[in-house]
Amino acid sequence: MNIRLFARLVLPLALLGSNPPAVAQPVPDAPKAPPRLIVVISVDQFSADLFAEYRQHFTAGLKRLSEGAVFPSGYQSHAATETCPGHSTILTGNRPARTGIIANSYFNLDTTRADKQVYCAEDESIPGTDRDHYIVSPVHLLVPTMGDRMKAANPAARVVSVAGKDRAAVMMGGHHIDQVWWWSGTGFVSFSGVAETPLVAKVNAEAAAILSVDRATMSVPAYCMPHDRAIPVGGFTVGTGRFARKASDGRAFRASPEFDAAVLTLATRLVDDMKLGGSGQTDIISIGLSATDYIGHSYGTEGLEMCLQMGALDRAIGLFLDHLDAQGIDYIVALTADHGGHDLPERNRDHAFPAAQRVDAALTPKAVDAVLRAQLKIDRRLIYADSAFGDFYITKDITKKQRAKALKQAMTIYRASPQVSAVFTRDELAAQPAPSGSVDSWSLAQKARASFNPERSGDFIVLGQPWVTPIIDPKAGAYVATHGSPWNYDRRVPILFWRKGMAPFEQPLAVETVDILPTLAAQIGLGVPREEVDGRCLDLDAGSGDSCAGAR
Repeated sequence: MNIRLFARLVLPLALLGSNPPAVAQPVPDAPKAPPRLIVVISVDQFSADLFAEYRQHFTAGLKRLSEGAVFPSGYQSHAATETCPGHSTILTGNRPARTGIIANSYFNLDTTRADKQVYCAEDESIPGTDRDHYIVSPVHLLVPTMGDRMKAANPAARVVSVAGKDRAAVMMGGHHIDQVWWWSGTGFVSFSGVAETPLVAKVNAEAAAILSVDRATMSVPAYCMPHDRAIPVGGFTVGTGRFARKASDGRAFRASPEFDAAVLTLATRLVDDMKLGGSGQTDIISIGLSATDYIGHSYGTEGLEMCLQMGALDRAIGLFLDHLDAQGIDYIVALTADHGGHDLPERNRDHAFPAAQRVDAALTPKAVDAVLRAQLKIDRRLIYADSAFGDFYITKDITKKQRAKALKQAMTIYRASPQVSAVFTRDELAAQPAPSGSVDSWSLAQKARASFNPERSGDFIVLGQPWVTPIIDPKAGAYVATHGSPWNYDRRVPILFWRKGMAPFEQPLAVETVDILPTLAAQIGLGVPREEVDGRCLDLDAGSGDSCAGAR
């Protein structure tokens, strides 16, 4: 062997051996005093897969959070992995079966409203409203949030929630919120009757000014270049977008990094204006960042668009945390997601996964309803559902015998499809015990049971096969990819905790988003009766201490 090459290979090893062995240092205990501010961030559709893929490129906020207590295999454990159910778990400690938020919307066949459909964050009892024209309300959330529990223990605690979506703001904020704001399409708004404050008016004016001008394309970092490839979807392509936008294009604004920046701007101003974390008690602010979800739906999860979003998200969170540091606030952060997401099948097939496909049009509720009406010779709508998969309701405007036939025939149709993995009746799910054991090994029935609420769930539930996207014919300007399945690409999300002075560690084994509330409650000494939550406290002390000691 060449002596110089040998020296280059061996000399570093010899030098390592010439030093005295390092003495193991004890891991310091976590900070003991309760933090003055709890910050909970939900990144809509931020899957564990995205976190793993881009973690090496994070340099700002997400890098900081990756140096705390890291649970890369967190789970939204239920089957209905949608925005509203997912957000309902994060700060309640409960799965949808107990929160009552089984889906983004469900059908109430007893209501007098013609559409029968109820949005998860509305009060449908208000006259003149419908699923598309509603009054936002937390009335359907059946359990208290972290903020609700903090208020009950100490009315001086301030509870603030701001998000890109109303359902994210409401489901994390709860029933007793000091300030809650979400994006309406043209600005941030709050509950009916709550006037725009001067601070919010200023942020809205700034957002309007940004929207009123064209936006240039974003520059592309080197690590994103491999994602820059056009993928044909119908008569258009995705995968090469750089977020250029024409003035006043609200939809493009929403599906871009600008959207998260607007939400974090408002959150920053609220922290300053309300002096959150600056009084004797602990305050809480929940922040729902929705751009990742809109980008995932509009362009998929593996294109240039998502790569640019991940970098921008990291920087935006970093600026927000830097501001808290500059204010001298003692805070703890928890970051997670309401669900994961699945890339569009066209790119999956192009990238070595031919099993990915779009749903058969014959499985849509409208198509199955037409078949049932012909088979049973009943000239009226028989089933209510809003997707090929999820909860299905049999009309009550027929006889009991006819309902039984309709149920049997509908289930036969779905069970015969190769795109359907399982079909469960409400009676089967009601008889199923609440799921237990490691969440990563649950059966489909257990996942469905975690989403089942006897007052709101359907007469039967249909679960699709993996890698089947329930969007039949994507069109330009509409969604091309989605989530909502019981499969791990939709269930797995990162769960990150960070506080200044804590010793970092990583736990790759499965935990749940319902564990976040009891974990944070233990950090501030807030008692939460074990029987009232599905989650458990996670010990964030990597040293000899136990941050959950008072919670057990």
